[in-house]
Amino acid sequence: MAGHFVQMRQEGDDRDRLTCPDCGFIAYENPKVVVGSVVAVGDGVLLCRRAIEPRAGFWTLPAGYLEMHETVDEGAQREAWEEAQARIALDGILAVYSIARLGQVQVLFRARLAEPSFAAGPESLEVRVFSWDEIPWGEIAFPTVRWALNAWRKGGGFPGPALLNPPEDVRGTRPLPGPVLAGDAG
Repeated sequence: MAGHFVQMRQEGDDRDRLTCPDCGFIAYENPKVVVGSVVAVGDGVLLCRRAIEPRAGFWTLPAGYLEMHETVDEGAQREAWEEAQARIALDGILAVYSIARLGQVQVLFRARLAEPSFAAGPESLEVRVFSWDEIPWGEIAFPTVRWALNAWRKGGGFPGPALLNPPEDVRGTRPLPGPVLAGDAG
């Protein structure tokens, strides 16, 4: 029979953790790692319209959870294939975002197509390249997509130091805002 877990603080620890009171096993809860890319195609970027929840029907970068036994770069390339049927070449880390409210760390790369083709994968309704002025800002799925697109634009798409959360949300605690006006890049 499986043991039950209770929240308790171990001696020398600074927080309560799920612990089995019978054997002392601690079930650590750690953030999930999300990996993805801003894929440059000419002067535009590749976006995927989500076919799955959360935020089905909204536009996002090719990104998703890192799998066990995968490096962050392998995960980003796999996600680009799964969501956009795109083979990509990574040009460095664009940003590392901490989303404390969701328990996520997001590692986003600068990338480009390694082969000149892409198509909607099983998790995408459609995949398109958007010029900066065409990006459907009011239909962006997540705040970090906005942050990454703005970081990519600010860097001119070229490698530079990886960015962290923007000053207005340093811990990633602000949920997705209500409706956003088209053209709002912030």
